[in-house]
Amino acid sequence: MKTVAILCNGEFPRNAYPLYLLEHADAVVCCDGAAVKYIRKFGEERMPEVVIGDLDSLPRRWREKLAPIVVRVEEQDYNDLTKAMRYVLRHHPDVTDIQILGATGLREDHTVGNLGLLMEYTRMFDLEGIRVEMVSDHSTAFAITDTCELHVGKGRRVSLFSPDNTLTIKSEGLQWPTDAVVFDNWWPATLNRADADIVKLTFSHPSRALVILN
Repeated sequence: MKTVAILCNGEFPRNAYPLYLLEHADAVVCCDGAAVKYIRKFGEERMPEVVIGDLDSLPRRWREKLAPIVVRVEEQDYNDLTKAMRYVLRHHPDVTDIQILGATGLREDHTVGNLGLLMEYTRMFDLEGIRVEMVSDHSTAFAITDTCELHVGKGRRVSLFSPDNTLTIKSEGLQWPTDAVVFDNWWPATLNRADADIVKLTFSHPSRALVILN
C-alpha cells in the first residue's frame, strides 16, 4: 500500500487523525502556499516532495527557498488541487491511497468547489484501485459511483450529495431512508445517521455521489 497526501491551502489540520495522515504518508504534495504551513509545522527535515500550483499564494522568498521542488503550472482552467492530483497520478503509478487535507475551511467557495471535484475526479481520472478521501478535523468525504456497502459504524453521521437529479439511491442502515430523495439541491439527503454498522446504498444507475461522514 502506498499513500500520498495532498495538502491544500485551506484550514490546516489540528486533530490527531489528519495530522497522522500527513506524518505517515509515503509522499506529500503541497498546493502552493500550503507548503509554508506544512514546513512550519513539521520543520525543514520533513520537506514535501513538490510544491505545485500557479504560486499565487506562495511568497517570493519561499518560492526562491523551495525552488528545487517547485512545480509551477500557470494555467487557470483547473485549480491547484487538480494540478496536484494530476502530478500524483503521473509520478506515483503505484499509489493506492490519496488523502487530501486542508481542502476545506477558511473560504466557503473553495470548500464547495473542492468537495465537488471529488465527484468530478471519478470522471476525469482512472481511479480504479485507488481510494481518494478528503479529510479534515471534522469529517471524511469521498465519492461513490454505484451501488456499494459502507462500513461506517453505528451512530455515524452520514450526508449524501449528487449533481444528478435523475439518480435514486435506496438505502439500508440509515435512520432516515433515502429512497424517495430527489437530488435537486444540496440539502435533501444531509444530516442522516447510521443505525447499523454497515450502510448499503443501491443506485438506480451508475452516476456520481458524494458521501460525507462526521
